[in-house]
Amino acid sequence: MKTIIKIENLKCHGCANTITKGMEKFNEVEQVNVNVEDSTVEISFEGTDETITMFKNKLNKLGYPEAGHNTGFSVAKSYVSCAVGRIN
Repeated sequence: MKTIIKIENLKCHGCANTITKGMEKFNEVEQVNVNVEDSTVEISFEGTDETITMFKNKLNKLGYPEAGHNTGFSVAKSYVSCAVGRIN
């Protein structure tokens, strides 16, 4: 299966690096493509719609919630995740 999730707070390739590494930790994930310009994450995976919910929860924990679900905490968390992604 494949899903595209539009997210909030995606600013740069440091963010994209953090997202890619976070999503690749799931055994179900086959491939992750992050489009910084469109603020989207495309994930190819083995699973069901419940798996997509699991991905959205992980993105939220990283500071990149699904579009329309942003909070002040998510914005702050995304800056930390971005910095970590730039270091790695």
